[in-house]
Amino acid sequence: MELYVTELSKYIIACIMLIYTVQSFLVFRYRSEKKRSGIYLRQSVFMFLLQIACLVQIVAATGNIKYLLFGAFQIIIIFAILIMYNIIYPEGNRLIINNMCLLLMVGMVMLTRLNYDKAVKQFIIALASIVIGLFIPELIFRFDVLRNFKWIYALGGVFALGIVLILGSVTNGSKITYTLIGITFQPSEFVKILFIFFLAAALYQDQSIKNLFLVSVISAAHVIVLVLSKDLGSALIFFVVFTFVIFIATRNIMYFLICFAIGGVSSLSAYKMFSHVQARVSAWLDPWSQIDSSGYQITQSLFGISSGGWFGLGLFGGTPTTIPFVEADFIFSAIAEELGIIFACLMTLVCVSTFFMIMSEAFHLRDNFYRLIAVGIGVTYIFQVFLTIGGGTKFIPLTGVTLPLVSYGGTSVLTTIMMFSIIEGLCMIRQDEHYEAIERRKRRESRQEELENVRYR
Repeated sequence: MELYVTELSKYIIACIMLIYTVQSFLVFRYRSEKKRSGIYLRQSVFMFLLQIACLVQIVAATGNIKYLLFGAFQIIIIFAILIMYNIIYPEGNRLIINNMCLLLMVGMVMLTRLNYDKAVKQFIIALASIVIGLFIPELIFRFDVLRNFKWIYALGGVFALGIVLILGSVTNGSKITYTLIGITFQPSEFVKILFIFFLAAALYQDQSIKNLFLVSVISAAHVIVLVLSKDLGSALIFFVVFTFVIFIATRNIMYFLICFAIGGVSSLSAYKMFSHVQARVSAWLDPWSQIDSSGYQITQSLFGISSGGWFGLGLFGGTPTTIPFVEADFIFSAIAEELGIIFACLMTLVCVSTFFMIMSEAFHLRDNFYRLIAVGIGVTYIFQVFLTIGGGTKFIPLTGVTLPLVSYGGTSVLTTIMMFSIIEGLCMIRQDEHYEAIERRKRRESRQEELENVRYR
């Protein structure tokens, strides 16, 4: 009986995920959130159906009731989140919130399967992060003075990264974590947000050569400190965000090409300077010849993905724990192994739809400061997704970054939810700009009517 339940639920899970993903792209047919409401409702229904189907599969495989209770509590919390955001921020973007909840749910399902204790810890952090995130849209909407603190953002970011360089703990050869009052976190995740705000505040009005040079020097300081800490994955993310924000702010393709060239030279230099980068590149080029050493992670990841097939082996049906650090760096491989390649690809498309929606909101924002913030957040998010999935599938060398909202990592979850909450605040600003444009048009039409009446008299 358990075998039948597991086999049937595999196909049900893939079908539900397919329907949800299709809905994630159908929303782009409409500009108005009101017209999208039916799609959002269907998304919510299929999100909960997906969670229930995964719970059925877990309980059928393990027979442990604690997983069922834990999953039921997650459903209640996610339902409450959707209701609260809809009531408190009716002018926000619900696709972003729906996708955020879905990805959190997928991450919790996989972490529950991989390590129950870590899943509980991650859930508590996610819940606290969402409570914090509920206040952020209103702060973004109300405090226009945020554009005036570019030097605070710059100095705060460099200072935080410098503290980690000097006093941080070494994790897998890199200084990326810092412990304060017993809490260990990754400051570079928070600095990503400060860095985006710095770029937006520095470039939204002034795109002169002098200002671009100054911004480049400060941005280089961020990247250099990260390189010295051997946190090369974060350094790459910072550089890519800088490149795209500069390009959007100036709309000058030459700046983009120059940054691209500098990035290529810097990558080559990093390869020559750091032995662990050479090991990762060597493992990427030919992991099979180093299967018992530096190529072990990527070969196990590829074995897992291939053994899962299109529909997966079912939760608790595979062996994803054979991959070192699977819950953080290789969770995509675990998903592909147990939920299937189809499910993993659909989850990637959900991430892509989130990015498209963030960039759509950026396009419709009139204020250049807020537009650059949205672009920075969108690029940060999708590039991190690319690095994680690309590294796990041998498309690019491993970088050691997490899959946002899905991988294990409290700091990553907190900062991603904060970034999504910032986007919700930007959606409110975009809607307010829309109302102001309508009022201006009405006033202009009213003045024209008055002038015509005077002329006829």
